[in-house]
Amino acid sequence: MPEHRTPHSVSALFDGEGRLTAVPRRPARREQLLAHLAQTLFEHGRTYTEPEVNEALRTVHPDCSALRRHLVVSGHLTRTRDGAAYHRSPAA
Repeated sequence: MPEHRTPHSVSALFDGEGRLTAVPRRPARREQLLAHLAQTLFEHGRTYTEPEVNEALRTVHPDCSALRRHLVVSGHLTRTRDGAAYHRSPAA
């Protein structure tokens, strides 16, 4: 069943081509977006390199480094100390 495009749905944050129009400033709305990105762009149990994370995030927004940082800080992605490997968090 397709998600309806209401002002409060995550799909309202994307244009008709699936590109993110802006990263929400409100924490609750940004959290909703980050959860959606983690669930749709990253698989559980898979290890991603930073370039792979960037590539996935660029499919929705050009500022992949900001999105990557938000995903890590919010706990949706974890990364190794050296930043070489990323994983989708089990709770995400």
